[in-house]
Amino acid sequence: MTARDPAGRGPLRTAARLPWTVLKRAFGWIVLFELRNKVLLAPSGVRLRRLANAEIARLATTLPTVPEATVVTAIPTYRRPEALVVAVRSALAQSYRDQVVMVVDDGAGDLPELPDDPRLFAVSMERNSGDCGVVRNVAMRLTRSRYVAFLDDDNVWQPDHLATALEVLEAPDGPDAVYTAVQRLLPDGTEHDVLSVPWDRRRNADESFVDINAFVARRTPALRFSWLYRKKGVMPREDWEFVRRYSRGRRIRHIPHITVRYLVNPTSFFTQW
Repeated sequence: MTARDPAGRGPLRTAARLPWTVLKRAFGWIVLFELRNKVLLAPSGVRLRRLANAEIARLATTLPTVPEATVVTAIPTYRRPEALVVAVRSALAQSYRDQVVMVVDDGAGDLPELPDDPRLFAVSMERNSGDCGVVRNVAMRLTRSRYVAFLDDDNVWQPDHLATALEVLEAPDGPDAVYTAVQRLLPDGTEHDVLSVPWDRRRNADESFVDINAFVARRTPALRFSWLYRKKGVMPREDWEFVRRYSRGRRIRHIPHITVRYLVNPTSFFTQW
């Protein structure tokens, strides 16, 4: 029989880690951490949902009509005017034309002059939410579409991104969502790597290899981001939780074709790589 280690090392420490190891192996760390977040961050969810509902009601009155297309591209932004223009141009330059681009500024009030295109709508929230998922929720609820795509204000799409995704989604036996390969770039423009991993829901619960900029999904009531406020350091990030929850009972397919250029941005307002 092993004696007790009064210093807390050896067999005792190993035994204490066993429940966590077993749970992590069974469910994945994302699931376990999100259960914790739902308890600890619940008040922030109530506050942000109220903020978003008020902003949606106000912003809807500023739009001439409800923007509607086959696919809506949701672009959240905060104090990146130059990068935003580049991101918007890449969205409008898609070879697939039946889309609406909805830009939502998270309360900065500094939207730059954007391209003149009837498919583009841009609004500013009066109050800052500080949460990219909440801003995306606002963009989705201000629009109508069959599908939704996501593009952050410091990333760009290749011209065939939506066409590549919609070709698979609209096939007779198409999945509920697809994600393409992502070329990740360092701030100096050199390639960091290419993110291209076949879909595996259990593996994704531990690795979160789906980037939201590459994700195009069929619009359903489940297509929404968590309302919980996630400051830097809170894991999982809102897009990781979103993909995990949306994929429950739905078919997800990976397209191993690079259509997204992702900037690894160490100064991001919403999150840190």
